[in-house]
Amino acid sequence: MEKVISITTPVTTSQVRELRAGDNVLISGYIYTGRDAAHKRLVELVEAGKELPIDLDGQFIYYVGPSPAKPGYVIGSAGPTTSYRMNPYTPTLLKLGLKGMIGKGSLSPEVVEAMKEHGAVYFGAVGGAAALISKSIKKVEVVCYEDLGAEAIHKFYVENFPATVVIDAEGNNLYETEPLKYRLP
Repeated sequence: MEKVISITTPVTTSQVRELRAGDNVLISGYIYTGRDAAHKRLVELVEAGKELPIDLDGQFIYYVGPSPAKPGYVIGSAGPTTSYRMNPYTPTLLKLGLKGMIGKGSLSPEVVEAMKEHGAVYFGAVGGAAALISKSIKKVEVVCYEDLGAEAIHKFYVENFPATVVIDAEGNNLYETEPLKYRLP
């Protein structure tokens, strides 16, 4: 049986550096959400020398715009969004201690280099499994940028959130290595 690694946020650089591309993980603890509009605002604050509304040190950001919760539920659908839209902002956030991103799709070479430099990982969450993923989200709180609606920064408390390390802190990248295994001769 394949090993599954349980991790709890916040994490340290040494914990992140132990993870390898292909590792299946279950994430517990608090994670933040954010998409491109929120990322842009965070980076603008950094560039202006202002304090961020959240502490990114040792944290993960999930690239998601959750749908509203139905009565009796904590959250609606919460599937990952395409990650490349955050590429212009991610290196700045990695410098501030961000240790992981959760999304779908590839990242730019500049982001991968910043991940290697600062000791961070990129997790893939399964697109199309939003209902399954939402079951691991136990608490939801809007932290800032409420005017962005679903794209506001939320703080999720998660238990056993399923993800796979797609790009590790050494730059090993499943998007590069795995397609080679299935090429036709």
